[in-house]
Order: sequence, then C-alpha cells, then structure tokens
Amino acid sequence: MVSVTHAVDRDVAAPPIELLAEGLTPGERAVIERALAFAAEAYEDRVLGTGEPVWTHSLGCALIVASLRLDVDTRVAALLFSVEEYVENARERLEADFGEHVARLVSGLRKLNRLRVLTRVAAAATAPELRAQTETLRKMLLAMVEDIRVVLVRLASRTQTLRYYTDIDNERRLNVAREVLDIYAPLANRLGVWQLKWELEDLSFRFLEPETYRRIAGMLDERRSEREEFIQNAIARLRSELESIGIKAEIQGRPKHIYSIYNKMRSKKIDFSQVYDIRALRVLVDEVRDCYTVLGIVHQIWRPIHKEYDDYISRPKGNNYQSLHTAVLAGDGRALEVQVRTHAMHRHAELGVAAHWRYKEGAGAGGSEYDDKIALLRSLLSWKDEVAGSSRWLEQIKQASLDDTVYALTPQGRVIDLPRGATPVDFAYRLHTDLGHRCRGAKVDGHLVPLNTGLKSGQTVEITSAKEGGPSRDWLDARQGYVATVHARRKIRQYFSALDEEDLLARGRAYVIREMQRDGHGQASIEALAARLGFKSADALFIAAGRSEVGLRALQTAMREMDAAAAPAAEAAKPEIVVSRSRSGSSSGKVLIVGVGNLLTSLSRCCKPAPPDAIKGFVTRGRGVSIHRVDCRDFRHLADRHPERVIAAEWGGQGGDEQPSAFSVDIAVQATDRQGLLRDISELLLRERINVTAVNTQSKKSLAYMCFTLEVGGVAQLQNALNLIRGVKGVLDARRG
Repeated sequence: MVSVTHAVDRDVAAPPIELLAEGLTPGERAVIERALAFAAEAYEDRVLGTGEPVWTHSLGCALIVASLRLDVDTRVAALLFSVEEYVENARERLEADFGEHVARLVSGLRKLNRLRVLTRVAAAATAPELRAQTETLRKMLLAMVEDIRVVLVRLASRTQTLRYYTDIDNERRLNVAREVLDIYAPLANRLGVWQLKWELEDLSFRFLEPETYRRIAGMLDERRSEREEFIQNAIARLRSELESIGIKAEIQGRPKHIYSIYNKMRSKKIDFSQVYDIRALRVLVDEVRDCYTVLGIVHQIWRPIHKEYDDYISRPKGNNYQSLHTAVLAGDGRALEVQVRTHAMHRHAELGVAAHWRYKEGAGAGGSEYDDKIALLRSLLSWKDEVAGSSRWLEQIKQASLDDTVYALTPQGRVIDLPRGATPVDFAYRLHTDLGHRCRGAKVDGHLVPLNTGLKSGQTVEITSAKEGGPSRDWLDARQGYVATVHARRKIRQYFSALDEEDLLARGRAYVIREMQRDGHGQASIEALAARLGFKSADALFIAAGRSEVGLRALQTAMREMDAAAAPAAEAAKPEIVVSRSRSGSSSGKVLIVGVGNLLTSLSRCCKPAPPDAIKGFVTRGRGVSIHRVDCRDFRHLADRHPERVIAAEWGGQGGDEQPSAFSVDIAVQATDRQGLLRDISELLLRERINVTAVNTQSKKSLAYMCFTLEVGGVAQLQNALNLIRGVKGVLDARRG
C-alpha cells in the first residue's frame, strides 16, 4: 500500500481530505484516508475510455458525493468505483479493508457500467421504437441495483465526466451528453437531486447545442453569481416583511438554469423576454389563508405583471396540484416569479400524484407502483440532512430499489420489462405471440437454460424456435413454473382453444356429411340443413355435431322436413322422378358397347373414367365389361396380354333427357402444411356440390399430400374443381389421379 501523501501527489496540489470527510467522524475520516491510498495504488496512470485519468475521475466523483452529504461508505465506493478492473481479488480486499457494504456498492457500480452501450444506443437512436425505450432504460438503471446509493454515485460520475469534457473538445462528448440528457438527468430530477440535475442538463445542452446555449447565456446579461445574490436579497426583504406581520414562512429560491429556459421557450413557443421565472422564489407557509396574505405582501413589495397570476389553490390542476403563482417586476426592472403554497401542498407536489417531474416529463411515464417507489426514494433523500448517518436511514435507502420488475435484453439490445419471476417463455410471448408458440429453447447470457428458469435484470435472452408447431400444454401447469405472466398464459389458452375448435369442426363435418350421404342427401345444401336445425352457419352445425350436441335422429328429422317442404314445389313443376343410384351399382345406361347390347358394364377403379374421356372395354371373367380410359396403364397392360378381349365403347345418354350420372374420380393435392388446409378444401368442394367419398392425407417435411375421391358429373366439372383448389392458400399442385 502506498502512503496518503503519495496518493495526493497525483495532479492534486493538496489532499482534498477536508472536503471528502466533511461532516464525518474522526474514525470515518481515517477510512477516507485509507481509501485514497488504495485508489492511488490501484489506478496508477490508467485512463478511462473518455480519456480522463481514472484517479482524477474517482476523486472528482467522490467530492460530488461528499457535497450531497452521503455516508462514508458511499464516498469510499466513489473513490474505488473501478478497482475491480485493475486489482486481483478486489472483492475480497474491499471486504477486508472497508467492509461488505463498500464491496457491494462497488460491484453495483460495475454492474451499471455494463449498461453503457445500451444507454448510448438508445440515447443516440432516432427510430421511434428505440426512442420509446428511454423510459424503460431509466427504470432499468434503478431496478438493477440493490442499493439506491449506486445510482447516486453513477449520477456523480456522469457529472464529473461532463466537467472533464468542458476542457476537452472531443466528439465522444456528444454521445455522453445525449446519454446524460435522455437517461441520467431525468433520473436526477425524479430523485430530487437538484444540484446535479441542473448541472447535468446545462453541460449536456452546452455540448449538443453550443450556438443556442451561447445565445441564451448572452441574453442572461448577468452572471449566475449575480443572479444568486439578487435572489438572496429578495429572500431577505420578503422574510423581513412577513416577520413584521407575524407570518412564519420558509422561503426558497435559486436562479433558473439555461437548459430549463430553453425548454420553456421551445415548449411554449415564446421569446426570451416572455420567460418570467428566470429568477424565482418559493414560499412555504402553514395555513391556506397565509398563502393569500403572502401574495398580497409580494404585490405590495413588487409590481405584479398583468396576466401572470394563477390560483391553483381554489382551482387545482387535474393532478390535484395546488399553489399560487405570480410574476412581478423587481426593483431592477427584471421579472421575478413567486410561488406560494402550504407545506402540505409542497409535500404533495414533490412526492405525491402531482410531483414536479410528472407534469414536466408527462403523465403516464410509469405505473402507480413505480411512482410510489420514486416518491419513497425522494422522501428518503430529503431526510438525509436530518438523519444522515443513522442506521435507520441507511437501512431504508439500501432497500428502496425497484425490485418488482425484471428488465431483460434481446440480442439486438432491446429492453423487455417483465414481472419478477418471468421465464424465457414469458420473454418469447412478450416479443411476439408466434415466437412464443414456437419457443423450444433459450440461452441466457450465452448459456442454455431450462425454459422455466427465472430471469434477472440485465440478462440477455436468446430464444430458439421451431419452424412450426405450437406450445406445450405443460406450460399451463403452474407447478412446473414455465409461465409467470398473464399475457403469455392467455395466449397459450387461446391457441389450444382454437386448436380444439379446429378438431371439433373437422370431426363434426365428417359426421354430418357421412350421415347425409347414408340418407341419400349427399348433394343437399348443408347451409339449409344448418338453418333447419337452428344454427347460424354450417360451421356452427359442425362444431355442435363434434360435441355430440346434434344426434343422428335430429339430422334425419331435419332432412325429412327438408324433403317434405320441397315436395309441393316439385309436384307443381312436374319434374321427372329421380331415382337415387347406388354408388356401387351397374353402370348400364352410362356406356354403350359397340355392336353388342345388354352387357353388364362397370367403370374400372384403377383409372376411374368420366365423360368425355376416351374409353374402351375389356371383357372380364364373370364381371362383364370393365370400362377403362384408353391411356390407363393397367388397361394397356391387359390389352397387350389379351388383345382379343378388348372391345370398343363410348359414352351414352349424353344427349337425351336422362339425368346426368355421377362418376367417381381421384385427385391428388400437394400443399404447404398448415392448420385449416383440409377444412378449406372440403368447404370449397361442398360449395361446388361435389360429393367426397374418401380422403387420405399425410404430412412430410412441412408438406401435405392429400388424395380425394370425388363424384363428378364429368371432366368439365372436375377441371373447374381443380382450378379452384389450386387457388387455395398454400396449395402447390392439384391434378387428377
């Protein structure tokens, strides 16, 4: 270990021990001295990525922390923020020399440093989806630490970096300034660390908008110190007037900083001369009646500005904010804003629903639980002047972290916020429902983990998915812990509900069609049957049949009623009586055998001919004449072996009044496999009034192969059906078998 004297020799003329140890006990001062020596030995001449020496940065950061009057552990952690990168077994040495609390704070700072790339990317992004994550990143910074003092040291560190850049013209400072303005300055605002907030904002604004900064600074034709002197004189005068009439009041005031002036000019679209709160006072009293008394005194001392008075006590804002606002002209002719409110109103404005950061940054930035925790953190910080160093304050502030949300990252750096206990399955469903359905594995920080692993803030999660498929029903078993979010559980249930309905639909459709064919109503309207049974659609009938809510007797009764209703109309039209043909009966009357009469004929099952296919007959033993298409491979084989048994044949009954016959044909369909494919093709055939007598399907490598046996009136009807099937989503080919 090197001596304290050696530590101070590094670019520092004299030890800043008095500032670093301000407000501490002699024993705590000795701890600071040991920390200075440890830091000097660890950092040596090392330099940060910003170009600033590590020693200079740590010393400046610790001085800022000391100015916030934080405890000795926080000041030591600021000095030793980076020792884990340069010292072997740093954690053990920190615990041995400075205690477990300091070691935890230093580890927490190192964890936050890992977010530097993410915060820089989000701050520099212009795409809406990335810019929208800024608020999530702010929450993540708080959620990733177990001790809120880590965030305070991080704010001090960013402040020191900006101070360093004031003398260094480096392009890197633009990225740091954008990161600070979007991420860290709003956090300082929400935590009520005003002395850091205005410096973070002003320095960032100075780097990002140098011309605008200089213009506003030029319009402020007095130095900040002069403005502060004016404020102190105004406070003294107003306090004297109030004491003379017996009103006890707390008066606060400070000059408005440049970035705040710029924001007001930009948001309200006003000129610099219309900004009346460049210098402002806030008066806190005990009673509401005292507010109006103070207002009267203010208007007696200084001349009020017309139309710059607002009474939010009698007419509170929508968020229940209450205060009196007025603007007056001081003795030097410049504007002074004065706010008057009670202590209760002030507590509500700072820590309650109407907190200052809410109406400055926009309502709805976070949920009520998050807002309540921010209020708790700010209240803890406001107590530090009274109870700093007490064990009660330290214990409360250490446990005030936002521990109810997990902030995980995608491999691309997108932040996903999930409730504590969330798993990779929840993460996948949060990204996209389809990704959740197809989730099969996960990597967390590059390591494979079970799907029911609980996620932690800051972890990077990569989902492995299948090309097709759905979730597992095991995911809904709470005992196995696969799913923790309501969103994921709802999506999984919706998937299985739709899947069950699909199965019911297919099962019910097959049942209804089979019973209609058995009853001789294969070509009847299913929509009419559904309406007869009181259903709004054919699908509703199918689902009810699949659930066994519609039985065979109900179907038969409805079909008989349909026949009875159609009978009077049929009698009036005197149509020919149609006799149902047996599907397996003779084909006599369909085919004419040239030169021979009254022969038993049958259509072959191998090629299933239909008019106007070119056909020939083959005389079989005991089964009459088998009719084949002339291009049938089986027929050509038979003809080669027994040419004497081949006879000529042609289609008959095509020109008279005979009812058209139904011919059985096979078709083959190849398609990309998906849910609902069979349903869509079946419904198409039903609309075309084509009876399906058999279906055979199989899936292989994401492709579906289907074979349908249809009953058609001829090739023209078949070709029309094939053309329609080819238009179904996912169908690659449809052809005659």
